Amino acid sequence: MGKQDPMTHIVAGNTAPGFSLKSLNNKEYSLATLIERGPVVAAFFKISCPVCQFTFPFLERLYKRYGGDQVTFLGISQDDVKASQKFAKEYGVTFPILLDDEKGYVVSNSYGLTNVPTIFLIDTDGVVRVSSMGFDKKDLEAIGGYLAERKKISLSPLFRPDEIVPSNKPG
Repeated sequence: MGKQDPMTHIVAGNTAPGFSLKSLNNKEYSLATLIERGPVVAAFFKISCPVCQFTFPFLERLYKRYGGDQVTFLGISQDDVKASQKFAKEYGVTFPILLDDEKGYVVSNSYGLTNVPTIFLIDTDGVVRVSSMGFDKKDLEAIGGYLAERKKISLSPLFRPDEIVPSNKPG
């Protein structure tokens, strides 16, 4: 925590850089506005990334369980509209997908991304609570635990007993 190289991603405890991006349906999403109503889970991805393809169905599970009025889930795509729509359909993503490819990955660069997927849980004070690169089972469970506690609902298992899920996959 604290000091970091300019090319590393934002770590837990840091303030998340603000952003405003358009979604696939051209709606504007601003981090400052979203955190006024609750935490934001922002997942950066590229459609060609196999670890992103593996991770997003689990993010969708988290969204179905904990998303809603007071928690926002966002996929932030480094690809164009058409490719991002295809990705969302193929991997069953129903939360908003924003586009960061039109102006040279401005948001991805402000977060210092070096790998995708990179997932951030940003709290209402703008501070990153979870910062996760690649697929990390413990990090996804930590996001679920945090959101369950915040929404005062019981935590439900993210991974089914019949699934063989690795503890992590580098992005």
